[in-house]
Amino acid sequence: MSSPLFSLAGKVVVVTGATGTLTGCAADYLASQGARVAYLGRTPAKLDAALAKVRALSPQAEVMAVAADVNDRPALEQARDAIVAKWGRIDALLNGAGGNQPGATITPDKTFADLDFTAFQQVVDLNLHGTVLPTLVFTPALLASGSASVVNYSSASAARAITRVVGYSAAKAAVENFTRWLAVDLGRRTKGGVRVNSLVPGFFLGEQNRRLLTNEDGSLTARGQTICQQTPFGRFGTADELNGAIHYLVADASKFVTGTTLVVDGGFGAFSGV
Repeated sequence: MSSPLFSLAGKVVVVTGATGTLTGCAADYLASQGARVAYLGRTPAKLDAALAKVRALSPQAEVMAVAADVNDRPALEQARDAIVAKWGRIDALLNGAGGNQPGATITPDKTFADLDFTAFQQVVDLNLHGTVLPTLVFTPALLASGSASVVNYSSASAARAITRVVGYSAAKAAVENFTRWLAVDLGRRTKGGVRVNSLVPGFFLGEQNRRLLTNEDGSLTARGQTICQQTPFGRFGTADELNGAIHYLVADASKFVTGTTLVVDGGFGAFSGV
């Protein structure tokens, strides 16, 4: 018999960036555990494919697709209203939309002076503002739930200086600060009715970083080798290895947990490299 502390049955969860590698896996998992999951993304075709996939894996899944950009307030408001109209409430928000782009990185042949500041702004806009704005829009529904959870996606690069990814690192560091700020604000106002935490994935292979970390034959690039050497587990994570942490943060098992960062990185953050 499963513990009610970990039951997700009937919980309404919104996942932004739900067509991505990590967030898509999380959305599929939550649906398989009985949560009602709203897949939020920008591209209707990708959303349709995501729903077809989860329904094939979990025929009883209660899911819906909502097309919206995380920096488009009117679209987010329409998404919120559609979800509430369908399921009556929203119990959790996973802010998983994010990503990087080449112009906001410093390649080995360049210096900080070569940074494309427009690209830097776009990365901050997607990762930071694309976390703050959905949270702002969905907060009224989360407050109405009475017991709700916000999970923001941070990064191993938020707390440590990792070469090249200057824009992404700055944005994710800001996401962690925002997480703590909002956890305190909502915690005091709701007396624990809404909790806010961040998830810190280590290094996981996805479409955005595959070319940076692996060669065409599947072998590791020099950067991929360095990361694995700096990870005590000696490998990249797999998307499903985040599901336990996400389950905990969404479930009532974490009802007295807020303002924290839950790290799932194979020991990367604990290792000095020596």
